[in-house]
Formats: sequence, C-alpha cells, structure tokens
Amino acid sequence: MTPTFGLPMVYLVDDEDVVRDALAWLLRSRRLLSEGFASAEAFEQLLDQRLPGGAQDLGWPAAPSCLLLDVRMPGMNGLALFDRLIERGLIERLPVIFLTGHGDVPTAVQTVKRGAFDFVEKPFSDNALVDKVEQALARSEAALRSVRGKTAVQQALADLTDREREVMQLVIAGKPNKLIADDLQISVRTVEVHRARVFDKMGVKSAVELANKVQGRD
Repeated sequence: MTPTFGLPMVYLVDDEDVVRDALAWLLRSRRLLSEGFASAEAFEQLLDQRLPGGAQDLGWPAAPSCLLLDVRMPGMNGLALFDRLIERGLIERLPVIFLTGHGDVPTAVQTVKRGAFDFVEKPFSDNALVDKVEQALARSEAALRSVRGKTAVQQALADLTDREREVMQLVIAGKPNKLIADDLQISVRTVEVHRARVFDKMGVKSAVELANKVQGRD
C-alpha cells in the first residue's frame, strides 16, 4: 500500500521579517504552505518539541518538508543549525536549501557537498527558487516513503512467530519446502502453512519479493 502524507510544508529561517514575508507570499502564490522563524534557535526549539526522541525519532516530519535557511544570522547561524540537522539525521527527510549572499557562495557549495540540497543566491529568481523547493519536497517524500517502508517491515517481522521466522530465513536462502521440512524436522505440509503465513504477514507473493523486502531492496 502506498503511504499517504499530509500537505507539504516549507520552513523559513531568516532573521529579516521582510525576507520571510516575501518568501511566504511567493510560496502561497504557488499553493505551498510555509512557516517562518526569525532565528535558528527558534527553529531548533521546534525540533526539540517535535522530536523528543532525539536523532532516532522518525515521527517528524510527517509530511514532505524542506527548509529555506539563511546562512548569516545573529546568534546561531545557518551553518550551525545545519550541523544540528545532520546530527539529528534529518537532512534527507528535511532537505535544506541555503539562502546566500554573493560572499557566501563558496561556503554554500561546501554545504552541498556535506548533504545540503542546494543553495540560492540573493537576489534570487522566484521561479528558480520554487523549482528547487518542489524538487526538495519530492526528495523529502521519497525519504519519508523509505522510512515508512522500513518501519512497516520491522513491524511485520516482529509479528512473526519463532517458527515462522525460521521458515522465512530458509525460504530466503532458496531452500525448497522438502529441505526446509528436513532441516526443521517438521512435515512439508507444516512448512507450507508457515510459508503461507509468512508471505501473508510480510505482504509478499514470492520468495524473491520476500528476500528483497527483508533485505531492504524493494
């Protein structure tokens, strides 16, 4: 089943009110929701609220999201906030587009090498910026689908009985039912029942599909 998500969200972190207002208007004109923050510290407070489990918390964002982040700000600058996002394992689910002045371009290029999605130099083209935002939101959605898929697999595996797990490992190893029955000292019919239950719980129809799902290749 294809995961469904809420409406995309663009987070704006810039200390200049006029910049945040202009960005919010631009995004609104393209039917994109946004939420603004006047400082990196304010945005980090949001992270603390939404991710109480720290770096291992996968509960946020729940919808495709990206961050437009100014490089130069009073207090914590954009680069420091970016480091915090890396520590929290967020830059795939929350791609970062840096907003830079001309003098910040070399720095912005380095952040892209470290995992930032892209950077936009001020003054920027509205169309170019929105194109990058939409691309970042698409990457975020792909990352969220991956996270949800892995979580679903882990939940399905946890639902298997010990015997079902044993049968599953032998099925993945490519063994036919007769050899699985011999290895586990059970009847072929019992193997068939366990095999069918494994396929049902894991949501697959073949041994190849099962192996790909368990090994994270689907």
